[in-house]
Amino acid sequence: MKFSIGDKVILKRTGEEGVVLAYINKQMLDVEVHGINFPVYEDEIDHPYLKWFTEKKPKKAASMPEQLPVEKAAHKMPRLARGIYLSFVPVFKIEDMEDVVDHLKIYLINELPYAILFKYDVNLLQHPVFNLQGKLHEFGNIYLHNMPYGDMNDQPRFNWEFTDTGNANHQTESGILKIKPAKLFAHIGDILTKGDASFSYLLVDDFKIKPKPEKQEKFELPKKPDYITTGSAKKIEAPVSVIDLHIEQLIPDAKGLSNAEIIKIQLDTFSKYLHLAIVHRQERLAVIHGLGKGKLKDEVHRILKRTPEVRIFTNEWHGSYGFGATEVYFKY
Repeated sequence: MKFSIGDKVILKRTGEEGVVLAYINKQMLDVEVHGINFPVYEDEIDHPYLKWFTEKKPKKAASMPEQLPVEKAAHKMPRLARGIYLSFVPVFKIEDMEDVVDHLKIYLINELPYAILFKYDVNLLQHPVFNLQGKLHEFGNIYLHNMPYGDMNDQPRFNWEFTDTGNANHQTESGILKIKPAKLFAHIGDILTKGDASFSYLLVDDFKIKPKPEKQEKFELPKKPDYITTGSAKKIEAPVSVIDLHIEQLIPDAKGLSNAEIIKIQLDTFSKYLHLAIVHRQERLAVIHGLGKGKLKDEVHRILKRTPEVRIFTNEWHGSYGFGATEVYFKY
């Protein structure tokens, strides 16, 4: 290799001097310049000795200014498509004559044309290990932290929340990213074979518009649903495709209510819209129950299991709800 860790180098494009911190792969190094470290290709840097020896030159007689040479276009890493990404840069070390990953450098990349406020934290084995919040300008990126490669086997949870600073009509987006060990191993294999510097995950492609608030109507749910009648005609309430069971979405003020009273209101609301979906032969219903301690989710799943019109329901990660919602699919 042309450079070693600790070598002083010079950036060919800007003339700034830095120090080699680590090898990322065979083509890229991690370099620190003025207290900031970032990845560069090996052919973009050089040893500074020639500059040191040629810096002091005798003054020439005054003459017409020479034409400045045309600056060569520097090689730039390809930009990601529109969206907000979490990017991982593996840093390698030599072990038993082989390149092995020592740790991952994690970056937040904003490829949207507006600045965002972000909240970011990492949980490992249900314990918080890192958190950060701040503002990231448009088409910018920020270094977050390092993650030891061995910790990735425990499937850390990368929790994120983004808010558009310039448009109040955009709703806040949030979610959780988990990377399975097999998928991580495949990413590292691609980097070693293709020479890429990093791999990235798209968290948000763009912000969604806030839904218009619906008027909350008080209702009393009968013990047995009475949405279909025989005899005199009765108006059937319109179904919804998404029902949010957070108590603040159901009643104006929950102060003074016990946990049992709150969960009863939530389950009564869920039962109502579940039966409405079935009456209208709806294909799908998304039930937002949140994470919490899982009591509400368990009760929702118990009701779904005993409802014959339910074909299947899943509680998997979703870009809009994270793991805080269950998607229900019906059969008729």
